[in-house]
Amino acid sequence: MKKIGETEVEFSAIRASGPGGQNVNKVSTAVQLRFDFERARIAVSDKARIRATRDARIISSGEIVIKAQRYRSQEKNKQDALDRLNLLLAKATEVKAARIPTKPTRGAKEKRLESKRNISDKKSTRRVVRDYE
Repeated sequence: MKKIGETEVEFSAIRASGPGGQNVNKVSTAVQLRFDFERARIAVSDKARIRATRDARIISSGEIVIKAQRYRSQEKNKQDALDRLNLLLAKATEVKAARIPTKPTRGAKEKRLESKRNISDKKSTRRVVRDYE
């Protein structure tokens, strides 16, 4: 999937939460990124994969909302949000290879059965032996 650029997303500057003294109270350095993937030029199959991804940043209206407040500069937070968006989209649209089912080997079966026998023997020695006369 192609990288998403600044022209395809909507940024809004917000005040960051957490420590930072007066700077946090005065300057809106945190950035909220909104990307409407339903309207974007993305393949229909990719849109379906994104919708199926279980991530709190993907909301039901077909948008991805990312809040970036890691840095003290708004530009760095914008870039951080874009990087995180592209990482999320790459992960969501990744096509996983189909698993080819295989049969366990003869050695694996024997090893499993031997292990079961050993555990059975170990537990049978724990039993109380009653002496009935």
